[in-house]
Amino acid sequence: MRKKNRRQTFEKIEVLDAGAKGKAVAKAPDGRVIFLSDAVPGDVVDVLTTKKRKAYFEGQVTRFHSYSDKRAEPVCSHFGICGGCKWQHMTYENQLFYKQKEVENNLRRIGHLELPEISPILGSQKQYFYRNKMEFSFSDSRWLTQEEIDSQEPIKDKNALGFHIPGMWDKILDIETCHLQEDPSNAVRNTIKTKALDLGIPFYNPRQRTGMLRTLMMRITSLGEIMVLIQFFQDITMKEKQLLNEIKETFPEITSLLFTVNKKANDTIYDQKVICFSGQDHIVENMEGLRFKINAKSFYQTNSHQAYELYKVTRDFAGLTGKEIVYDLYTGTGTIAQFVAKNAKKVIGVESVPEAIEDARSNAQNNGISNAEFFVGDMKDVFNTDFVGEHGVPDVVITDPPRDGMHKQVVEQLLQASPPRIVYVSCNTATQARDLDLLQSHYEIKKVQPVDMFPQTHHVENVVLLEKRKKQV
Repeated sequence: MRKKNRRQTFEKIEVLDAGAKGKAVAKAPDGRVIFLSDAVPGDVVDVLTTKKRKAYFEGQVTRFHSYSDKRAEPVCSHFGICGGCKWQHMTYENQLFYKQKEVENNLRRIGHLELPEISPILGSQKQYFYRNKMEFSFSDSRWLTQEEIDSQEPIKDKNALGFHIPGMWDKILDIETCHLQEDPSNAVRNTIKTKALDLGIPFYNPRQRTGMLRTLMMRITSLGEIMVLIQFFQDITMKEKQLLNEIKETFPEITSLLFTVNKKANDTIYDQKVICFSGQDHIVENMEGLRFKINAKSFYQTNSHQAYELYKVTRDFAGLTGKEIVYDLYTGTGTIAQFVAKNAKKVIGVESVPEAIEDARSNAQNNGISNAEFFVGDMKDVFNTDFVGEHGVPDVVITDPPRDGMHKQVVEQLLQASPPRIVYVSCNTATQARDLDLLQSHYEIKKVQPVDMFPQTHHVENVVLLEKRKKQV
Protein backbone atom coordinates (compact mmCIF):
# COMPACT_ATOMS: atom_id res chain seq x y z
CA MET A 1 0.00 0.00 0.00
CA ARG A 2 1.37 3.42 -1.00
CA LYS A 3 2.20 5.85 1.73
CA LYS A 4 0.05 8.94 1.89
CA ASN A 5 1.81 11.95 0.42
CA ARG A 6 2.04 14.24 3.45
CA ARG A 7 2.51 17.90 2.70
CA GLN A 8 5.31 19.76 4.40
CA THR A 9 5.84 23.41 5.19
CA PHE A 10 9.24 25.11 4.93
CA GLU A 11 9.68 28.60 6.34
CA LYS A 12 11.90 31.49 5.19
CA ILE A 13 13.31 29.69 2.16
CA GLU A 14 15.39 31.80 -0.23
CA VAL A 15 14.65 31.29 -3.92
CA LEU A 16 18.01 30.67 -5.60
CA ASP A 17 17.54 30.24 -9.32
CA ALA A 18 15.18 29.96 -12.29
CA GLY A 19 15.15 26.51 -13.82
CA ALA A 20 13.65 24.45 -16.61
CA LYS A 21 10.10 25.20 -17.80
CA GLY A 22 10.16 28.55 -16.04
CA LYS A 23 10.13 27.13 -12.52
CA ALA A 24 11.82 28.95 -9.67
CA VAL A 25 14.33 26.86 -7.71
CA ALA A 26 14.94 26.76 -3.97
CA LYS A 27 16.42 24.24 -1.53
CA ALA A 28 14.72 22.47 1.36
CA PRO A 29 16.51 22.15 4.73
CA ASP A 30 17.47 18.56 3.82
CA GLY A 31 19.18 19.78 0.62
CA ARG A 32 16.55 18.62 -1.81
CA VAL A 33 15.53 20.97 -4.61
CA ILE A 34 12.14 22.69 -4.46
CA PHE A 35 10.46 23.75 -7.72
CA LEU A 36 8.07 26.70 -7.44
CA SER A 37 5.79 28.34 -9.99
CA ASP A 38 5.12 31.72 -8.46
CA ALA A 39 8.44 33.06 -7.20
CA VAL A 40 11.49 34.95 -8.47
CA PRO A 41 15.16 34.34 -7.55
CA GLY A 42 15.90 36.46 -4.48
CA ASP A 43 12.44 36.10 -2.90
CA VAL A 44 12.32 34.75 0.67
CA VAL A 45 9.20 32.65 1.12
CA ASP A 46 7.27 30.04 3.07
CA VAL A 47 6.55 26.95 0.98
CA LEU A 48 3.85 24.29 1.16
CA THR A 49 4.92 21.17 -0.74
CA THR A 50 2.46 19.72 -3.25
CA LYS A 51 4.57 16.81 -4.49
CA LYS A 52 7.43 14.85 -3.00
CA ARG A 53 9.97 12.82 -4.96
CA LYS A 54 13.26 11.18 -4.04
CA ALA A 55 15.38 14.08 -5.30
CA TYR A 56 13.03 17.05 -5.20
CA PHE A 57 9.81 18.68 -4.04
CA GLU A 58 7.24 20.70 -5.90
CA GLY A 59 5.57 23.41 -3.90
CA GLN A 60 3.61 26.63 -3.74
CA VAL A 61 4.39 29.88 -1.97
CA THR A 62 2.13 30.58 1.00
CA ARG A 63 3.85 33.72 2.26
CA PHE A 64 6.45 36.22 1.10
CA HIS A 65 8.86 37.45 3.79
CA SER A 66 10.76 39.70 1.35
CA TYR A 67 10.64 40.37 -2.35
CA SER A 68 13.51 40.08 -4.82
CA ASP A 69 14.98 43.14 -6.54
CA LYS A 70 14.65 41.10 -9.74
CA ARG A 71 10.88 41.48 -9.60
CA ALA A 72 8.73 43.49 -12.01
CA GLU A 73 5.06 44.43 -11.79
CA PRO A 74 3.08 42.19 -14.19
CA VAL A 75 1.20 44.23 -16.79
CA CYS A 76 -1.52 41.64 -17.44
CA SER A 77 -4.57 41.22 -15.22
CA HIS A 78 -4.61 37.50 -16.08
CA PHE A 79 -1.04 36.87 -14.88
CA GLY A 80 -0.78 34.01 -12.39
CA ILE A 81 -3.77 32.12 -13.80
CA CYS A 82 -3.03 32.17 -17.52
CA GLY A 83 0.06 30.09 -18.25
CA GLY A 84 1.16 32.08 -21.30
CA CYS A 85 3.60 34.57 -19.72
CA LYS A 86 5.11 32.92 -16.65
CA TRP A 87 7.92 35.46 -16.25
CA GLN A 88 6.02 38.75 -16.33
CA HIS A 89 6.93 39.18 -12.66
CA MET A 90 10.66 39.26 -13.53
CA THR A 91 12.50 42.21 -15.10
CA TYR A 92 13.40 41.65 -18.75
CA GLU A 93 17.11 42.09 -17.99
CA ASN A 94 16.93 39.16 -15.58
CA GLN A 95 14.82 37.07 -17.94
CA LEU A 96 17.67 37.32 -20.44
CA PHE A 97 20.22 36.45 -17.75
CA TYR A 98 18.45 33.19 -16.84
CA LYS A 99 17.86 32.23 -20.46
CA GLN A 100 21.55 32.68 -21.19
CA LYS A 101 22.36 30.61 -18.11
CA GLU A 102 20.01 27.81 -19.22
CA VAL A 103 21.69 27.61 -22.62
CA GLU A 104 25.13 27.29 -21.06
CA ASN A 105 23.98 24.81 -18.38
CA ASN A 106 22.26 22.52 -20.89
CA LEU A 107 25.19 22.49 -23.30
CA ARG A 108 27.69 21.80 -20.52
CA ARG A 109 25.72 19.42 -18.28
CA ILE A 110 23.72 17.45 -20.85
CA GLY A 111 26.10 17.58 -23.80
CA HIS A 112 29.37 17.66 -21.82
CA LEU A 113 30.56 19.93 -24.62
CA GLU A 114 33.74 21.91 -25.14
CA LEU A 115 32.42 25.42 -25.64
CA PRO A 116 33.87 28.71 -26.82
CA GLU A 117 32.75 31.87 -25.06
CA ILE A 118 28.98 32.09 -25.53
CA SER A 119 27.85 35.35 -27.12
CA PRO A 120 25.45 37.52 -25.10
CA ILE A 121 21.82 36.70 -25.82
CA LEU A 122 20.05 38.86 -28.41
CA GLY A 123 17.09 40.43 -26.62
CA SER A 124 13.84 41.28 -28.32
CA GLN A 125 13.11 44.90 -29.25
CA LYS A 126 9.48 44.30 -28.28
CA GLN A 127 8.79 42.70 -24.91
CA TYR A 128 5.01 42.75 -25.47
CA PHE A 129 2.74 42.62 -28.53
CA TYR A 130 5.39 40.68 -30.46
CA ARG A 131 3.52 37.55 -31.57
CA ASN A 132 2.24 37.37 -35.13
CA LYS A 133 0.03 34.35 -34.38
CA MET A 134 -2.39 33.64 -31.53
CA GLU A 135 -4.82 30.78 -30.97
CA PHE A 136 -7.79 30.97 -28.61
CA SER A 137 -10.40 28.40 -27.57
CA PHE A 138 -14.14 28.74 -26.99
CA SER A 139 -15.79 27.00 -24.03
CA ASP A 140 -19.26 26.85 -22.47
CA SER A 141 -17.74 25.90 -19.08
CA ARG A 142 -15.07 28.46 -18.39
CA TRP A 143 -12.54 28.47 -15.57
CA LEU A 144 -14.12 29.96 -12.44
CA THR A 145 -12.13 32.15 -10.08
CA GLN A 146 -11.85 31.20 -6.43
CA GLU A 147 -13.96 34.26 -5.57
CA GLU A 148 -16.76 33.05 -7.85
CA ILE A 149 -16.64 29.58 -6.29
CA ASP A 150 -16.59 30.91 -2.73
CA SER A 151 -19.51 33.28 -3.34
CA GLN A 152 -21.86 30.32 -3.91
CA GLU A 153 -23.88 32.61 -6.16
CA PRO A 154 -25.35 31.03 -9.30
CA ILE A 155 -23.04 31.57 -12.26
CA LYS A 156 -25.03 32.78 -15.25
CA ASP A 157 -22.26 33.38 -17.79
CA LYS A 158 -20.03 30.35 -18.22
CA ASN A 159 -18.89 31.10 -21.78
CA ALA A 160 -15.25 31.87 -22.47
CA LEU A 161 -12.94 32.73 -25.33
CA GLY A 162 -9.34 32.52 -24.23
CA PHE A 163 -6.58 30.14 -23.19
CA HIS A 164 -6.44 26.68 -21.68
CA ILE A 165 -5.62 26.65 -17.97
CA PRO A 166 -2.22 24.89 -17.64
CA GLY A 167 -2.74 21.17 -17.09
CA MET A 168 -6.50 21.32 -17.75
CA TRP A 169 -7.51 20.39 -21.29
CA ASP A 170 -11.19 21.24 -20.81
CA LYS A 171 -11.01 24.52 -18.85
CA ILE A 172 -10.65 27.86 -20.62
CA LEU A 173 -9.72 31.15 -18.98
CA ASP A 174 -11.79 33.98 -20.45
CA ILE A 175 -9.37 36.66 -21.68
CA GLU A 176 -10.24 40.35 -21.69
CA THR A 177 -6.89 41.83 -22.74
CA CYS A 178 -3.86 39.89 -23.95
CA HIS A 179 -0.52 41.69 -24.28
CA LEU A 180 1.06 39.30 -26.78
CA GLN A 181 -0.43 40.32 -30.14
CA GLU A 182 -0.84 43.87 -31.41
CA ASP A 183 -4.14 45.57 -32.20
CA PRO A 184 -6.71 44.87 -33.44
CA SER A 185 -6.25 41.40 -31.92
CA ASN A 186 -8.06 42.11 -28.64
CA ALA A 187 -10.85 44.03 -30.35
CA VAL A 188 -11.43 41.25 -32.89
CA ARG A 189 -11.51 38.52 -30.25
CA ASN A 190 -13.83 40.38 -27.87
CA THR A 191 -16.16 41.42 -30.71
CA ILE A 192 -16.41 37.85 -32.01
CA LYS A 193 -17.35 36.64 -28.53
CA THR A 194 -19.99 39.33 -28.04
CA LYS A 195 -21.56 38.86 -31.48
CA ALA A 196 -21.59 35.06 -31.12
CA LEU A 197 -23.43 35.36 -27.80
CA ASP A 198 -25.89 37.87 -29.27
CA LEU A 199 -26.62 35.43 -32.11
CA GLY A 200 -27.05 32.54 -29.66
CA ILE A 201 -24.30 30.42 -31.19
CA PRO A 202 -23.29 27.80 -28.58
CA PHE A 203 -19.66 27.52 -27.46
CA TYR A 204 -17.92 24.14 -27.58
CA ASN A 205 -17.81 21.64 -24.73
CA PRO A 206 -14.95 19.14 -25.27
CA ARG A 207 -16.20 16.64 -22.68
CA GLN A 208 -19.71 16.38 -24.06
CA ARG A 209 -18.64 17.24 -27.62
CA THR A 210 -21.43 19.73 -28.06
CA GLY A 211 -21.61 23.32 -29.31
CA MET A 212 -20.52 25.10 -32.48
CA LEU A 213 -17.62 27.47 -31.87
CA ARG A 214 -14.32 25.65 -31.20
CA THR A 215 -11.26 27.84 -31.80
CA LEU A 216 -10.14 31.21 -33.12
CA MET A 217 -6.78 31.82 -34.79
CA MET A 218 -5.40 35.24 -35.70
CA ARG A 219 -2.27 36.11 -37.65
CA ILE A 220 -0.96 39.65 -38.21
CA THR A 221 2.06 40.27 -40.42
CA SER A 222 4.56 43.12 -40.29
CA LEU A 223 2.86 44.46 -43.44
CA GLY A 224 -0.38 44.83 -41.46
CA GLU A 225 -2.20 41.96 -43.19
CA ILE A 226 -4.63 40.11 -40.91
CA MET A 227 -5.90 36.52 -41.04
CA VAL A 228 -8.83 35.33 -38.91
CA LEU A 229 -9.80 31.65 -38.86
CA ILE A 230 -12.80 30.32 -36.91
CA GLN A 231 -13.14 26.61 -36.33
CA PHE A 232 -16.68 25.26 -36.07
CA PHE A 233 -17.70 21.83 -34.75
CA GLN A 234 -20.64 21.29 -37.12
CA ASP A 235 -21.66 22.42 -40.60
CA ILE A 236 -22.45 26.11 -40.47
CA THR A 237 -25.98 27.54 -40.65
CA MET A 238 -27.34 31.04 -41.30
CA LYS A 239 -26.31 32.12 -37.77
CA GLU A 240 -22.64 31.28 -38.35
CA LYS A 241 -22.72 32.94 -41.79
CA GLN A 242 -24.20 36.04 -40.15
CA LEU A 243 -21.37 36.01 -37.57
CA LEU A 244 -18.77 35.84 -40.34
CA ASN A 245 -20.50 38.67 -42.24
CA GLU A 246 -20.60 40.87 -39.14
CA ILE A 247 -16.86 40.25 -38.53
CA LYS A 248 -16.17 41.21 -42.15
CA GLU A 249 -18.22 44.43 -41.85
CA THR A 250 -16.86 45.44 -38.43
CA PHE A 251 -13.22 44.85 -39.35
CA PRO A 252 -12.72 45.66 -43.07
CA GLU A 253 -8.95 45.56 -42.43
CA ILE A 254 -9.11 41.73 -42.21
CA THR A 255 -7.49 40.56 -45.43
CA SER A 256 -8.18 36.83 -44.99
CA LEU A 257 -11.36 35.61 -43.24
CA LEU A 258 -11.47 31.83 -43.11
CA PHE A 259 -13.38 29.03 -41.44
CA THR A 260 -13.18 25.28 -41.12
CA VAL A 261 -15.60 22.60 -39.92
CA ASN A 262 -13.85 20.10 -37.66
CA LYS A 263 -15.99 17.22 -36.34
CA LYS A 264 -13.02 15.33 -34.85
CA ALA A 265 -12.21 15.05 -31.15
CA ASN A 266 -9.01 17.13 -31.45
CA ASP A 267 -8.63 20.74 -32.60
CA THR A 268 -5.87 20.31 -35.17
CA ILE A 269 -6.81 21.70 -38.59
CA TYR A 270 -3.95 20.20 -40.61
CA ASP A 271 -6.17 17.42 -41.96
CA GLN A 272 -9.18 19.72 -42.44
CA LYS A 273 -10.41 21.73 -45.42
CA VAL A 274 -10.03 25.47 -44.83
CA ILE A 275 -12.67 27.61 -46.57
CA CYS A 276 -12.08 31.23 -47.56
CA PHE A 277 -15.17 33.26 -46.61
CA SER A 278 -13.78 36.67 -47.55
CA GLY A 279 -10.59 38.13 -49.00
CA GLN A 280 -7.59 35.97 -49.86
CA ASP A 281 -6.76 32.48 -48.58
CA HIS A 282 -3.36 33.73 -47.37
CA ILE A 283 -1.50 36.72 -45.96
CA VAL A 284 1.97 37.98 -46.86
CA GLU A 285 5.02 38.56 -44.66
CA ASN A 286 8.11 40.46 -45.76
CA MET A 287 11.72 39.91 -44.76
CA GLU A 288 14.63 41.73 -46.37
CA GLY A 289 12.72 42.12 -49.61
CA LEU A 290 11.56 38.50 -49.68
CA ARG A 291 7.80 37.98 -49.57
CA PHE A 292 6.33 34.87 -47.95
CA LYS A 293 2.75 33.72 -48.49
CA ILE A 294 1.35 32.32 -45.25
CA ASN A 295 -1.82 30.24 -45.28
CA ALA A 296 -3.79 28.87 -42.34
CA LYS A 297 -1.61 25.75 -42.06
CA SER A 298 1.77 27.40 -42.70
CA PHE A 299 4.53 27.42 -40.12
CA TYR A 300 6.21 30.79 -39.70
CA GLN A 301 8.35 31.98 -36.80
CA THR A 302 5.95 33.54 -34.29
CA ASN A 303 8.02 36.67 -33.58
CA SER A 304 8.61 38.28 -36.98
CA HIS A 305 11.18 40.85 -35.84
CA GLN A 306 13.27 38.32 -33.90
CA ALA A 307 12.96 35.78 -36.70
CA TYR A 308 14.86 38.26 -38.85
CA GLU A 309 17.59 38.52 -36.19
CA LEU A 310 17.71 34.72 -35.86
CA TYR A 311 18.06 34.25 -39.62
CA LYS A 312 20.80 36.89 -39.85
CA VAL A 313 22.80 34.98 -37.21
CA THR A 314 22.21 31.73 -39.12
CA ARG A 315 23.37 33.27 -42.40
CA ASP A 316 26.41 34.81 -40.74
CA PHE A 317 27.39 31.48 -39.14
CA ALA A 318 27.00 29.70 -42.51
CA GLY A 319 29.81 31.89 -43.92
CA LEU A 320 28.62 31.63 -47.52
CA THR A 321 30.62 32.93 -50.48
CA GLY A 322 28.29 31.99 -53.34
CA LYS A 323 30.05 28.73 -54.15
CA GLU A 324 28.48 26.42 -51.56
CA ILE A 325 25.87 23.69 -51.75
CA VAL A 326 23.66 24.24 -48.69
CA TYR A 327 21.23 21.73 -47.19
CA ASP A 328 18.42 23.20 -45.07
CA LEU A 329 17.04 20.34 -42.99
CA TYR A 330 13.56 20.74 -41.46
CA THR A 331 13.09 23.67 -43.83
CA GLY A 332 9.42 24.31 -43.01
CA THR A 333 8.12 26.79 -45.59
CA GLY A 334 11.70 27.40 -46.73
CA THR A 335 12.22 30.78 -45.09
CA ILE A 336 15.81 30.16 -44.02
CA ALA A 337 16.61 28.45 -47.33
CA GLN A 338 15.40 31.45 -49.31
CA PHE A 339 17.03 33.89 -46.91
CA VAL A 340 20.49 32.40 -47.59
CA ALA A 341 19.96 31.45 -51.26
CA LYS A 342 21.45 34.64 -52.73
CA ASN A 343 24.74 33.83 -50.98
CA ALA A 344 24.86 30.17 -52.06
CA LYS A 345 25.40 28.17 -55.24
CA LYS A 346 22.43 25.91 -54.50
CA VAL A 347 20.10 25.29 -51.54
CA ILE A 348 18.31 22.00 -50.89
CA GLY A 349 15.40 22.12 -48.42
CA VAL A 350 13.81 19.03 -46.85
CA GLU A 351 10.58 18.96 -44.80
CA SER A 352 8.01 16.31 -43.82
CA VAL A 353 4.86 18.44 -44.24
CA PRO A 354 3.64 18.47 -47.88
CA GLU A 355 1.73 21.76 -47.52
CA ALA A 356 4.87 23.47 -46.18
CA ILE A 357 6.89 22.33 -49.19
CA GLU A 358 4.16 23.59 -51.53
CA ASP A 359 4.45 26.99 -49.79
CA ALA A 360 8.24 26.89 -50.05
CA ARG A 361 8.18 26.21 -53.79
CA SER A 362 5.51 28.85 -54.41
CA ASN A 363 7.35 31.47 -52.34
CA ALA A 364 10.68 30.73 -54.04
CA GLN A 365 9.07 31.15 -57.46
CA ASN A 366 7.38 34.41 -56.43
CA ASN A 367 10.68 35.70 -55.03
CA GLY A 368 12.55 34.86 -58.24
CA ILE A 369 14.80 32.33 -56.49
CA SER A 370 15.93 29.69 -58.99
CA ASN A 371 18.74 28.02 -57.00
CA ALA A 372 16.56 26.51 -54.23
CA GLU A 373 14.90 23.09 -54.48
CA PHE A 374 12.51 21.60 -51.93
CA PHE A 375 11.72 17.97 -51.16
CA VAL A 376 9.09 16.40 -48.93
CA GLY A 377 9.40 13.35 -46.68
CA ASP A 378 10.43 12.09 -43.27
CA MET A 379 13.93 13.44 -42.66
CA LYS A 380 15.45 10.12 -41.61
CA ASP A 381 14.13 8.49 -44.81
CA VAL A 382 14.82 11.28 -47.33
CA PHE A 383 18.21 12.49 -46.10
CA ASN A 384 20.32 9.44 -46.98
CA THR A 385 23.38 8.49 -49.04
CA ASP A 386 21.43 8.27 -52.31
CA PHE A 387 19.91 11.73 -51.72
CA VAL A 388 23.36 13.24 -51.12
CA GLY A 389 24.70 11.45 -54.19
CA GLU A 390 21.93 12.90 -56.34
CA HIS A 391 22.03 16.50 -55.07
CA GLY A 392 25.67 16.90 -54.19
CA VAL A 393 27.74 16.72 -51.03
CA PRO A 394 26.81 19.71 -48.86
CA ASP A 395 29.39 22.33 -47.97
CA VAL A 396 27.10 23.68 -45.26
CA VAL A 397 24.17 22.06 -43.49
CA ILE A 398 21.62 24.21 -41.66
CA THR A 399 19.36 22.22 -39.37
CA ASP A 400 16.38 23.61 -37.45
CA PRO A 401 14.58 20.57 -36.00
CA PRO A 402 11.45 20.49 -33.83
CA ARG A 403 11.70 20.44 -30.02
CA ASP A 404 12.52 16.72 -30.00
CA GLY A 405 15.74 17.40 -31.89
CA MET A 406 17.18 15.29 -34.70
CA HIS A 407 16.52 11.58 -35.15
CA LYS A 408 19.62 9.52 -34.45
CA GLN A 409 19.67 8.34 -38.09
CA VAL A 410 19.78 11.97 -39.25
CA VAL A 411 22.77 12.62 -36.99
CA GLU A 412 24.48 9.51 -38.39
CA GLN A 413 23.83 10.68 -41.95
CA LEU A 414 25.25 14.11 -41.10
CA LEU A 415 28.43 12.45 -39.90
CA GLN A 416 28.56 10.37 -43.09
CA ALA A 417 27.94 13.39 -45.37
CA SER A 418 30.64 15.21 -43.39
CA PRO A 419 30.01 18.83 -44.41
CA PRO A 420 32.74 21.31 -43.41
CA ARG A 421 30.19 23.43 -41.48
CA ILE A 422 26.92 22.76 -39.67
CA VAL A 423 24.67 25.50 -38.31
CA TYR A 424 22.29 24.06 -35.70
CA VAL A 425 19.26 26.23 -34.84
CA SER A 426 17.26 24.98 -31.87
CA CYS A 427 14.23 25.89 -29.77
CA ASN A 428 15.21 23.30 -27.13
CA THR A 429 18.81 23.41 -25.91
CA ALA A 430 18.39 20.13 -24.00
CA THR A 431 17.85 18.09 -27.18
CA GLN A 432 20.34 20.29 -29.02
CA ALA A 433 22.96 19.41 -26.41
CA ARG A 434 22.20 15.70 -26.86
CA ASP A 435 22.66 15.94 -30.64
CA LEU A 436 25.82 18.04 -30.35
CA ASP A 437 27.28 15.38 -28.07
CA LEU A 438 26.80 12.84 -30.87
CA LEU A 439 28.53 15.17 -33.33
CA GLN A 440 31.45 16.37 -31.22
CA SER A 441 33.79 13.49 -32.09
CA HIS A 442 33.95 14.91 -35.63
CA TYR A 443 33.01 18.56 -35.09
CA GLU A 444 34.21 21.43 -32.97
CA ILE A 445 31.81 24.10 -31.66
CA LYS A 446 33.03 27.49 -32.86
CA LYS A 447 30.20 29.88 -31.99
CA VAL A 448 27.10 29.91 -29.78
CA GLN A 449 24.44 32.63 -30.04
CA PRO A 450 21.25 32.54 -27.93
CA VAL A 451 18.28 34.54 -29.26
CA ASP A 452 15.20 35.53 -27.25
CA MET A 453 12.12 34.93 -29.38
CA PHE A 454 9.57 34.87 -26.54
CA PRO A 455 9.87 37.60 -23.88
CA GLN A 456 7.95 36.99 -20.62
CA THR A 457 8.46 33.23 -21.04
CA HIS A 458 11.35 30.85 -20.29
CA HIS A 459 11.70 29.75 -23.94
CA VAL A 460 14.93 30.53 -25.77
CA GLU A 461 16.36 29.80 -29.23
CA ASN A 462 20.01 28.98 -29.75
CA VAL A 463 22.27 28.90 -32.81
CA VAL A 464 25.49 26.88 -32.82
CA LEU A 465 28.21 26.81 -35.48
CA LEU A 466 30.15 23.56 -35.84
CA GLU A 467 33.24 23.09 -37.97
CA LYS A 468 34.79 19.79 -38.95
CA ARG A 469 37.74 18.83 -36.79
CA LYS A 470 41.08 18.72 -38.55
CA LYS A 471 42.62 15.27 -38.74
CA GLN A 472 45.62 14.75 -36.48
CA VAL A 473 48.81 14.06 -38.42
